Amino acid sequence: MTIFVGVDWAEAHHDVHVQDEDGKRLSGGRLPEGVEGIARFHEMVGNHAEEPDEVVIGIETDRGLFVGALVAAGYQVFAVNPMSTSRYRDRHSTSGAKSDPGDAKVLADMVRTDRHNHRPIVGDSELAAAIKVLARAHQSMIWSRGRQTNFLRSTLREFYPAALVAFDNLTSGDALEVLRVAPTPTLGAGLSRSKIAAASKRGGRLRRVDQRSEEIQEALRTPQLQGSALVATAMGTSVSATVAVIATMNAQIAELAKELEAGFEQHPDAEVVRSLPGLGTILSARVLGEFGDEPNRYATAKCRKNYAGTSPITRASGTKRIVLARYARNMRLADAIYQWAFASLTASPGARAFYDYRRAAGDTHHAALRHLGNRLVGILHGCLIHHNAYDENTAWGHRAEIELARAA
Repeated sequence: MTIFVGVDWAEAHHDVHVQDEDGKRLSGGRLPEGVEGIARFHEMVGNHAEEPDEVVIGIETDRGLFVGALVAAGYQVFAVNPMSTSRYRDRHSTSGAKSDPGDAKVLADMVRTDRHNHRPIVGDSELAAAIKVLARAHQSMIWSRGRQTNFLRSTLREFYPAALVAFDNLTSGDALEVLRVAPTPTLGAGLSRSKIAAASKRGGRLRRVDQRSEEIQEALRTPQLQGSALVATAMGTSVSATVAVIATMNAQIAELAKELEAGFEQHPDAEVVRSLPGLGTILSARVLGEFGDEPNRYATAKCRKNYAGTSPITRASGTKRIVLARYARNMRLADAIYQWAFASLTASPGARAFYDYRRAAGDTHHAALRHLGNRLVGILHGCLIHHNAYDENTAWGHRAEIELARAA
């Protein structure tokens, strides 16, 4: 018989509830994390099922060593959104009571009665999993650098505004090197043009060194309000520390990008994904990593769009009907698709025409890019299903026919 298991996972332990097809409890308990926990889990379900595919599991995550071990064992594992679990709990109890063993039972009930409404976890290739890890690490490092850069900008605004005039991009190598040798207004104003040029060259600048050095010197020597010398020295120490952190992050981002590009180039779908307009190697790797490469995960283009969060949702009741954007979604994938849609405007005439059409229909810039991203995800799905490279006419030719029909 088929048995149904709910696993309420945590960092140090997991609560498990096992039930039969009628919802009767068969066993359960709290299992530790690691090898011991997975061994006891196999023993627990092995007493009630002969084959792994007779075990259906509900759990609120789709990654981690414990989940990977369950999938590798051949169990049917369904990743359930915690919000869905919360709503399902309210169907049977209005008291607001909650416990880890109770949540495990709720998850077991969900996969017993409603698993057709949830997506089973299917394994990606090891290469795709590695690409996803590297892409997320690369993106997280960029986001962390952004926070450090904002902190640096805020610090400079308080006592060293001339530096903000001199440098638009505080993550650039020449900006960091100049701030490294001149972290205070006094030191900045005293820099000679030759020292600025030397710092710029260390930062990687190759062109217009003399002209740029003159511009930086002029900006740093612009008269500005002066604060306490002691406070300025302390603020300069803070600037030096932050500059060192950002410089280290720049180096690590470059290393992660190199590893990500090398891994992505080895994937069999790399050429297909990268053929789409607006997708460079890094952005292609992010998209591939977040979607995964299991060929049967998305039955239709609509399923892929729903997972990406690009397809809109409709709320209708009586005479009221509202179409809204999805905000509960994979934010890493959403960020990649948004950048992809924006980059495609200059790489694809069809994408540009679609964007202009949405703008003429009254969409804001962001709404038009969301619609364009939704369309691009559908095109990507078709390319991957047939393993064909992107073709501009195939992707957008029907839109020209629609426009001609409207004009007629």
